[in-house]
Amino acid sequence: MIQISQRLALQQKQSPQQVLLSTLLQLPVLRLEQRIKQELEINPLLELDMEEDIEQVQEQEIDTKLEKEEDDEEEEEEFEDREDEEEIDWDTILNDEDNFEIKAPREQSEDEIDRPEAAPVTLMDHLLEQLHLAPFTQKEMEIGEYILWCLNDAGYLACEMEAIAENFQVDENVVLKVLKSIQRFDPVGIGARNLQECLLIQLEEFHGEDENAIRLITECFDDFTNKRYEKIAKRLEVPLTEVKRMMDLISKLNPKPGERYISDAENYIIPDVLVEKVEGDFRIVLNDWNMPRLRINESYKQLLKNKEKITRETRDYIRQRLESARWLINSIYQRRSTILRVMESIVYHQREFFEHGREFLKPMILKDIADDVNLDISTVSRVTNGKYVQTDFGVFELKYFFSERMETADGDEVSNKLIKQRIKEIIDGENPKKPFNDQYISELLKKDGFIVARRTVAKYREQMRIPVARLRREI
Repeated sequence: MIQISQRLALQQKQSPQQVLLSTLLQLPVLRLEQRIKQELEINPLLELDMEEDIEQVQEQEIDTKLEKEEDDEEEEEEFEDREDEEEIDWDTILNDEDNFEIKAPREQSEDEIDRPEAAPVTLMDHLLEQLHLAPFTQKEMEIGEYILWCLNDAGYLACEMEAIAENFQVDENVVLKVLKSIQRFDPVGIGARNLQECLLIQLEEFHGEDENAIRLITECFDDFTNKRYEKIAKRLEVPLTEVKRMMDLISKLNPKPGERYISDAENYIIPDVLVEKVEGDFRIVLNDWNMPRLRINESYKQLLKNKEKITRETRDYIRQRLESARWLINSIYQRRSTILRVMESIVYHQREFFEHGREFLKPMILKDIADDVNLDISTVSRVTNGKYVQTDFGVFELKYFFSERMETADGDEVSNKLIKQRIKEIIDGENPKKPFNDQYISELLKKDGFIVARRTVAKYREQMRIPVARLRREI
């Protein structure tokens, strides 16, 4: 029997515009630029707004024309004065390369303009060149290329030998033979399957006569990674001074041979926001001057108005693309406004930091900013995640300004980042032969007025990726 019933339910749904804005808020400036270029390719109603660029070019052409006329007048006068005095050395003038300069946009300084760079040689280019010069058969060459494409960023082999052998229907020893040859390529140790093999290859290549060092990596690798110097000395039957010599030698080897070829561009952090002090106040600027400016194509808008010349399907498609284009443009402007509002609130709450440096960082949580700018905490989290700000004291991730509160012995509240900084200073100043344990660091912090338990010290130390005292000890 069919029954009809009524049920009251509360549901939260996001509109497509809200979803798009949430997505764009999470993107840093470079990925946003890529997203805009992608939308330009798939949406015919979107186009670049070139009016500002045209006006700028026209201004530059006018200025260049005026400068050229002035220079021509000066040259004519100078030529008339010097015509009878000496002959002009045209070869020197035409070959003078010091006069060349790259013109920056008017609103940008020369330091902010990208200079043309030579195409970098990647690790894969370097290895493939060596592979093609190696005395391999056609089959071995194919296996070698497959191995190279299986290397991770650190230069280690990320594929199982069995899988490679099965893929090429060959014996595993054939793959091993190719791999052994590749491991002697430059950089030596590339293609190693683990750290132990990587260090051993480099020792055999560069210090093959040092039997003790090779034995240390071969027989005492676990003690080596845990810095059990006495056990190493006892097992190899050598004095501690010899262990220290071998440790110094091994420390000069490259544990990640692939990282040498990571380009500088991949290590750059492009700040999303710039904060600078101007006449006693802070100016906040979004670093989006190179962002493509969008507008809606007028031809399609006119076509949409003329209902007689297009079919219903075409009209629906244009209307759909038009709505999508408007959402994107509006979301970009809302993203810009939201980031500026959040950054202004951060500067307001952390004014002492921006004036005096990181020692004056105050405890602050996402809710403090969310309440101030009347946004949801999740929205503030999206804005601050993965984005960076350039200040007078360096470049910081926006998440850096948020930290937990800790109470001092005097009852004052400080940021836990100050506690972490103090822990790092204590460890940096310790005797490397007798490093401090977590309990002793806790006692030193209490003398400074910071009441921090041993377990909290251990947690902060691990967050900063600082090893325990035993692994920091040197001979």
